[in-house]
Order: sequence, then structure tokens, then C-alpha cells
Amino acid sequence: MNTTSPSMAQDAVLQRGEARLVHEGGLHARPSIKVTKLSKRFQSRVWIGLSPNGPWTDAKSIARVMAMKTPINTTIHFAAEGEDAERAVRALVALVEGDFVDTPDDAS
Repeated sequence: MNTTSPSMAQDAVLQRGEARLVHEGGLHARPSIKVTKLSKRFQSRVWIGLSPNGPWTDAKSIARVMAMKTPINTTIHFAAEGEDAERAVRALVALVEGDFVDTPDDAS
């Protein structure tokens, strides 16, 4: 199975979501770190992209997420495969829609 992008296999359960990036500096270092840390909390494979059709980037790789250089007002797309994929996508969408607001969990 391809681990670098969402599977296109018919039996794969792929969850998707999207959110508009309203953070002033776009997806710079701090928001990228938050996306990566949150993605790593889930067992599912998680990807981020700038189009619903990709290309897709491993959301658990800080270097790759930062390299996207995503500006403000961009729609970010998330895809995840695995047991907790739906929860992962919901959490990432909420993170972006909430403008990366710090939560008590961020201290860990």
C-alpha cells in the first residue's frame, strides 16, 4: 500500500475535510508544528493538501508541512486513512478553523 498519499483502493476508508486558513502569517512555523503534533496523536495516516485531488503531503512531517508555504486565505484539505481517520480529520479541521488557538493540551 502506498504510504505517501491517500489510497485509491476501493476498500480503503478515506476520510476527508477542509478548512480555510485565516491565520495572519499563513501556515508558518507555529501553525505547521501544531498541525504536525496533532496529526501524530492519531494512528491513521494523515495527509494535507492544497487541492481536493492533491498533491498530498504527509501531515506528520514538520519539514514537509512547512515546505508547503501556505498563505492566508487558502483552503487546506485533509485526508486520513485508518481506524481513527474520522477523528483525525475533524480535529485538524477544528484546529485550522479555530485559528490554531492554544489549548491546555498544547503544553504537552
